[in-house]
Amino acid sequence: MKLNKRFILAIVVAGGIALAACGGSSTTSDTEPGYGDGSLVSELSGPTTTLPAPEVMPLTGLPITDAAVSIRPALVAKLDNHPAARPQSGLNAADIVYEENVEQLTRFAAVFHTNAPTSVGPIRSGRTQDVALFSAYLNPLFVWSGGNSKVTSAIKNSPLVNMGALLAYKQGGYRRESSRKAPHNLYADAEKIYTLTPKGASRPPQQFAYRSESDAMPTSATSSDGLHLSMDGVQVSWMWDTASSSYMRWSGKDKHLDADKTQVAAKNVVVLYMVYKASAADVRSPEAQSVGEGDAWIYTNGSLVKGKWARALATDAFTLTDSAGAPIKLTPGNTWIELPRLNKGADIPAGSDPAKIKFP
Repeated sequence: MKLNKRFILAIVVAGGIALAACGGSSTTSDTEPGYGDGSLVSELSGPTTTLPAPEVMPLTGLPITDAAVSIRPALVAKLDNHPAARPQSGLNAADIVYEENVEQLTRFAAVFHTNAPTSVGPIRSGRTQDVALFSAYLNPLFVWSGGNSKVTSAIKNSPLVNMGALLAYKQGGYRRESSRKAPHNLYADAEKIYTLTPKGASRPPQQFAYRSESDAMPTSATSSDGLHLSMDGVQVSWMWDTASSSYMRWSGKDKHLDADKTQVAAKNVVVLYMVYKASAADVRSPEAQSVGEGDAWIYTNGSLVKGKWARALATDAFTLTDSAGAPIKLTPGNTWIELPRLNKGADIPAGSDPAKIKFP
């Protein structure tokens, strides 16, 4: 059967635009089709909330060194975790990073506030679960490559401020990295995107309680060398490093490195066990049920504290309590939040051989 040449051309052009909308175009041009056709929000509509100046950096609990930075909104960037996307850029500069299950793999959501790296990525698409997870940051700038119509509608009608590539590419918020292949080559400039912040956007509320130097660990805390997690399509390990007082991340048998060749590390690893259901936007896409309650494992200061997570609304921060019902406090610094399915974590007790602890 012969196909009309105009028909073939129409298919090619339409396909190129669709790929660009998903962050998957292979071009490295600054004038990509479909980018910059929408309008960025210049002022938040409706009543806005202005929080008082914080006493510490709200997402790390560390002392404030720049008052202006402390009151700007959070910036949430969706990062790729496909093997071809590694090493990522910007993970170690984030205050908080979430790892969520998607379609047979995981994606990261890096929450920036203290720092604004000029290279963050690779940037990929959003999911409906992002609305529930990040509404607690009040009005975060949401950095993503795009999504299907239902996801896009959910983001548009949420507290998240859409700073996606379809809107902010031409303003210099995004670029294509010529050394990478699509769709793993879209990068964001957080510093530039912050200059596009709409009027009325406020700083994020504090998400966790933090220990002071005089605070003792809970009596229920047990010494631990880390943990193994079976996420969708990837095995993750976090190992306690006494020298740096941090947890070091491994992906399978390999150190997980950031683009600057440093190993990904965190002062705290918060494991929130989640029930996943099919997203209303796409039945193939798992959606973490992050409103409600569930089991929590908190790794901090070389110890494991088992407890519960809870929150009544998507706009609430997670409440973490130990077995006695007391709040669990984190070590000041950066935090990774892991969102595995139920029963997909294995603790590595202090002094044990990690190789002998099986992944669940």
